[in-house]
Amino acid sequence: MGDNSLVLGHRVSEWCGVAPVLEEDIALANTALDLIGQTQLWLGLAAECEDKGRDADALAFRRDVWDFRNLLLVEQPNRDFGHTMMRQFLFDAWHSMVLAALKSSDNSEISAIAEKSLKEVTYHLERSSDTVIALGDGTEESHMRMQAGLDRLWPYVGEMFLTDEHDLINVASLRPAFDELTNDVLSTATLSIPTDNFTHKGGKTGARHTEHLGHMIATMQFLPRAYPDAKW
Repeated sequence: MGDNSLVLGHRVSEWCGVAPVLEEDIALANTALDLIGQTQLWLGLAAECEDKGRDADALAFRRDVWDFRNLLLVEQPNRDFGHTMMRQFLFDAWHSMVLAALKSSDNSEISAIAEKSLKEVTYHLERSSDTVIALGDGTEESHMRMQAGLDRLWPYVGEMFLTDEHDLINVASLRPAFDELTNDVLSTATLSIPTDNFTHKGGKTGARHTEHLGHMIATMQFLPRAYPDAKW
């Protein structure tokens, strides 16, 4: 959870100062700040649980690319604004459902982080849904860009619902609700979910993962590695 919000938070922050309009610049910056704030909570708890003398900053900035456990979706490059908002919508839909489930965790710290984060993510989902609808059902150009974003990003959705014995919740069980929500929004946006049910397999996935995430992590790690004892 911490790696998802960390990587996406940094991806979204890349729009700061260059978004299409001022309102979107501010909104995207606020979304990024929310995600980085959630990262601090999740990675802080992870550091406490592993008890190896590391803190949230060490987990965020001093791990190698192979040690990150984020979804492939969140590290995809921003490309254009439509692509960014489609990525945000797909993640927000998943994120809100996972956090709602984690609120019921027997672990009081996980439950508290999920409850706090869900308040922010509920707004993220409302905003990204409205934007997807407005652009999808907008001009010919905006519709084309949103459909292109959906076509490119949809193959990454399947990974979000893979689950194993380490998960506190059965993430796979959330897929029907996710499909219902996304179908409603995307149909209102006059967008078509790709019919080819393909997934990225084999070495190419690993290569893309390393390339996309490696560049981002290198950028994130520059200052902490240059000044390892600095306090930010």
